[in-house]
Amino acid sequence: MRQNPERRTALLDAAIEVLARNGSRGLTFRAVDAQAGVPTGTTSNYFTNRDDLLDQITQRTRERLSPAEATVSKTLQAPRDRQLVTRLMQDLLERMRRDRSSYLAMLELRLEATRRPELRAALTKVFTANLQDGIRFHLGAGLPGDETTVVLLYLAMSGLLVDELTVPDTLAPYSQDRLVADMVERIVGPGETGH
Repeated sequence: MRQNPERRTALLDAAIEVLARNGSRGLTFRAVDAQAGVPTGTTSNYFTNRDDLLDQITQRTRERLSPAEATVSKTLQAPRDRQLVTRLMQDLLERMRRDRSSYLAMLELRLEATRRPELRAALTKVFTANLQDGIRFHLGAGLPGDETTVVLLYLAMSGLLVDELTVPDTLAPYSQDRLVADMVERIVGPGETGH
């Protein structure tokens, strides 16, 4: 196995684009090589098999979709109230829009996981970690609500993101900013403040 980290990352980014554009069946080592603009056979030098590639795509999409710590720190300078939760949810929506390919690749991985128990286990681990990180962040930052609040926000945002990034015309008549604000108000409550 080759160990050039920059090349591995470039191949994973190419694989994310292939997966988002062509779906799981279109994800081949040859397609990744073509997307990355590298000689045929390069991807097979970095990943032992397709399962290895899928596992590493899962990790790479998590990296790409995570917010920058500096951005989060700046955002958290605001009062810890419902408005801040709304802003964080709107930031999440914008982050997913900016890296639509990573989000779509994760949706493809979810579908593939229904047929591949090993991938389902890997995705369950990643999504559980994401949810637990979100709960720890929310509660640790003193934002309004409890653990159930965070789970409900996760579920509501997941639905909004799926429609926004796959069939956006469904939600076109509605302001996403207003939907996010109303969702947060109904889940968190109108007068809730943090600790």
